[in-house]
Amino acid sequence: MAETGEITQAVSIGPRIVASSGFDALYREGMALIEAVAAYLDGDGRAESRVLPREAAILYATESMRLTTRLMQLASWLLLQRAVNEGEISRENARAEKEKVKFSATPSQRGGPGYDQLPERLRAFIDKGDRLFERVMQLDSLEKGTLPEPSGGMANGIADQFARLRAAFGRAE
Repeated sequence: MAETGEITQAVSIGPRIVASSGFDALYREGMALIEAVAAYLDGDGRAESRVLPREAAILYATESMRLTTRLMQLASWLLLQRAVNEGEISRENARAEKEKVKFSATPSQRGGPGYDQLPERLRAFIDKGDRLFERVMQLDSLEKGTLPEPSGGMANGIADQFARLRAAFGRAE
């Protein structure tokens, strides 16, 4: 390419991935999870929490608030990204709005006294929320043009692939 005088530029694939049909599936999954959690916490979850031992009841309140907060943060991100994908707002405006939504960190370890006594459905929703959070963080990093830090589990896959590509092509960030 240098022989023809042509200048090449790297193409950022992050925004394209975030605008893909994969995002549509993630959006639907996220919104469905939000609706399911809201229905659970308002119905069966409320009834299940009333019969918990004191320690587990306190933990139930804490974990349900964390989950609700996390899902509302994710909903904000998903709605902003959908607006960008549909051309309703610019990528720059969405980025400025996304910066206002500070994601709460995923607790590094779940459990502790009373956790095993929490209703199984709440624990399942917490796990689903954590996995959704990891996927959204990966997409957010890609959309920004940065790489997520390898953290094990699902988040590790994309970061590992990019690390291998960087190593193969000798490019450090």
